[in-house]
Amino acid sequence: MLAAIGGYAMDGFDLLILGFMLPAISLSLALTPSQAGSLVTWTLIGAVIGGVVFGHLSDRLGRIRVLTFTILMFAVFTGLCAVAQGYWDLLTYRTLAGVGLGGEFGIGMALIAEAWPASKRNRASAWVGIGWQLGVLLAAFITPLLLGYIGWRGMFLVGLLPAVASFMIRRGLGEPEGFTRHVDVHQGLSFAARLKLLFKDAATAKASLGIFILCSVQNFGYYGLMIWMPAYLSSSFGFSLTKSGLWTAVTVVGMTFGIWLFGMLADRFARWKIFLLYQTGAVAMVILYAQLRDPMVMLFTGAVMGMFVNGMIGGYGALISDTYPVQVRATAQNVLFNLGRGVGGFGPLVIGLLAVKLSFGAAITLLALIYLLDIIATLFLLPKTQGKEDALGAIG
Repeated sequence: MLAAIGGYAMDGFDLLILGFMLPAISLSLALTPSQAGSLVTWTLIGAVIGGVVFGHLSDRLGRIRVLTFTILMFAVFTGLCAVAQGYWDLLTYRTLAGVGLGGEFGIGMALIAEAWPASKRNRASAWVGIGWQLGVLLAAFITPLLLGYIGWRGMFLVGLLPAVASFMIRRGLGEPEGFTRHVDVHQGLSFAARLKLLFKDAATAKASLGIFILCSVQNFGYYGLMIWMPAYLSSSFGFSLTKSGLWTAVTVVGMTFGIWLFGMLADRFARWKIFLLYQTGAVAMVILYAQLRDPMVMLFTGAVMGMFVNGMIGGYGALISDTYPVQVRATAQNVLFNLGRGVGGFGPLVIGLLAVKLSFGAAITLLALIYLLDIIATLFLLPKTQGKEDALGAIG
């Protein structure tokens, strides 16, 4: 659990300090708004590539071994970001650091699914999801304190610290029994064979499409809001970097509570119904939030919005683990979630363009529409079963 939480916390810390540093990086390297937004987009595209590659390698070689390698790759290219001299080399380093990040979510979720009983899989997956929020909170507090003293280059070096901590936690871990029990089957499958298992029949293909839609909406909404919201609050309401950091912290507290609550509710009630509850809440809260003009009301309403918009992350790991067999679990986690993350990577780009053409408020309002797609996918595509113990080769 510590290894999985630590890796996902590293993801959150890295991407959110980037969000806070975009104005400073843009000024230093003379970047346009589109170039600045593309740094996030290409980090997430790199994560798609890393997710696909490292998910397969994790199913073939082992969870812990591949997790450790992803940390090392992330650390090297994050460190190189600190010495970037222009847009193109920084974009390259961010993309390759994203490749390293790509394996964290799916492998960590597969590790937890094989180390915890199926009856508690939702809450265990939710705890891993909370790891991201811990990293974001750390970024929200540390960046305003240090950025003025060490600059954006120094902040990239600070970003190495979670990687070092995560690496140390993993050094002595062994592979989970759920993986080693079927090691021969794991090693015998090619990447193409694993991918085919995601679409092996009509029911599985429908489930894969539904999960991909949910992951895409989740990431698009999350990154669209969290990357640009500090800039929106600054330009529209005169928030300082410290106040923007406070808004992020309060919103993330709401997200953290929402994730924890999702896991507890999904273990007790039908998970698909909890998804519907959160998706409906997301539609309502995003529309409401875009109409607000009082800074203090926005500060605390952001926590409620965060609860619904990002609380659903508590269910994806368990949903995917319940839907696919052991020998393809990490591949499914990383392929489906990171493809969704790749789609979500366009969130900051789209919000930035809409903000220029219309306004930030209008751009945020349009985000509410994507959660309607979520509701349709949950009703008609997602499997409704959950909590089964692993059976090799079984689907959902």
